[in-house]
Amino acid sequence: MKQLETEDIMGYRVFSSNQFHLLDAITNWTAKGTYCRLLACINPHSYVVSLRDSEFSLALHGSDWLIPDGIGILIASRILGGRINQRITGSDVFHGLNSKLNNTGGKVFFLGSTEATLNAICDKVRLEWPGIRIAGTYSPPFKSEFSGEDNKAMLEAINAVAPDVLWVAMTAPKQEKWLIKNRQNLNVKFAGAVGAVFDFYTERVKRSHPKFQGLGLEWLPRLIQEPSRLWRRNFISTPKFLYRLAIERKIRRK
Repeated sequence: MKQLETEDIMGYRVFSSNQFHLLDAITNWTAKGTYCRLLACINPHSYVVSLRDSEFSLALHGSDWLIPDGIGILIASRILGGRINQRITGSDVFHGLNSKLNNTGGKVFFLGSTEATLNAICDKVRLEWPGIRIAGTYSPPFKSEFSGEDNKAMLEAINAVAPDVLWVAMTAPKQEKWLIKNRQNLNVKFAGAVGAVFDFYTERVKRSHPKFQGLGLEWLPRLIQEPSRLWRRNFISTPKFLYRLAIERKIRRK
């Protein structure tokens, strides 16, 4: 398979081509692949979390496609002389890949969230993408660490139906760490860690207006909606990311 373009963003190889090349590459892999390839998102908050969480850092480094989900990554690329000029979000990949699978009859499995949200996803997918085969869903227990029995149950549910695509929405860094630990045991062609996308898709959480997205301010309405959950990433992680970026720029200039 042709190697897609990436660039170094402060130690991580971040996908630097466009969304269409990414979707074509994933679609081709789901048709011909022989093992599980992973997709994860990187933004200023996940970068800062990875500095103190070695397992999460390993998971980001181990992803086959690490996509620039966050205006901060575009800013970093520009400052460091890179060429990333387009955000690619988990929602972009979810909608784009499912649209392609709708034409090929691909099998999809949804892992994460609640039974109610998973049922809502299935209902909407059947209406919006009737060509997709829903292989199954699984709502894992809400706990910080899964037991061996929890993990076994998830793997058995997924592998019994051998989906082409596994969508995982258990929030970062839990979802990325779970995937990197279990990729060798997954009978799946492609797995994407997509965070809040299940809630966005079912409209349980409203995604910011496209105007805010285009201006790189998607975080602002979400911060207003969920201040207790999102204040840390905007007021602590972002300044730390920018500080690290300034150091990196100084090093590269030397």
